[in-house]
Amino acid sequence: MTDRTALGPLLRGFRDRCDFPFPGAVATARRAPGLRREELALLAGVSVDYLVQLEQGRATRPSAPVIAALSRALRLGEDDSALLHRAAGLAPAAGSVTRAVPDSVERMVTRLREWPVAVYSADWWLLRWNDAWTALLGDSTELRGRERNVVWFEMTQPNPQVWVDPDEDESYRDAIVGDLRVAALEHPGDAELADLVTALHEVSPEFTERWSAARPARFRGMRKHIDHPGTGPLVLDGDVLQAPGSDLRMVVYSPAPGTRDAERLARLLSSRTGAAAGRSPSAAGPPGDR
Repeated sequence: MTDRTALGPLLRGFRDRCDFPFPGAVATARRAPGLRREELALLAGVSVDYLVQLEQGRATRPSAPVIAALSRALRLGEDDSALLHRAAGLAPAAGSVTRAVPDSVERMVTRLREWPVAVYSADWWLLRWNDAWTALLGDSTELRGRERNVVWFEMTQPNPQVWVDPDEDESYRDAIVGDLRVAALEHPGDAELADLVTALHEVSPEFTERWSAARPARFRGMRKHIDHPGTGPLVLDGDVLQAPGSDLRMVVYSPAPGTRDAERLARLLSSRTGAAAGRSPSAAGPPGDR
């Protein structure tokens, strides 16, 4: 029998041991290590009050999607994620979606400063992104809960930040739904993925229609025509790269060298760097590789 009283201390311990800064936060000295409750709640898409209940042992039956979201927000490896699931009385599904980002991939995201880069799980949850990504698409820390999932965002939210060519947008939406069908076929026991697909069917007739019509196929990326409010039109190649040894994918935007697009992207990133000190970016854009 699972000891549900172990969940709270384990969750607090993982939160206290977090050695990464809250994305987008200005570096400041802290009196205590780790993530604050408010920060973890924001990253996981749960309320602060519910997180307090979990840590204090007053909420003892969290759902599998909640534990998966907390594992993702805490950046737990597979072993620690399995431990958190067991403490919650949940067995992690065999063959579940990989959501732990290897150190080598973390380094690439950090060092590829001149191009927008983001890392996604196989079911299109945004896991990491760099400052260039924020400059192009907006502040992803402002996205709540499932809004940080590409497919959910595309099927339920408008895009306040950038304009994308309508024909490209149609192809893109078909492609990501087809890619999600691949993930569902490859990870039939993943509770969070199953919950996402069920919820999308409930809230989005567009998703239901595309899901029925889409052929399961991996999304390899596509060229995007974007009209950014800060720079004007941009043409960028969006490449989807598979992380070695896992089903994580990196999305990288790059302009052709020596073009107006390269100049405009460089200017956008330069203005972002100059404005970043002491304030956070404004509008939240989509989490996807649009």
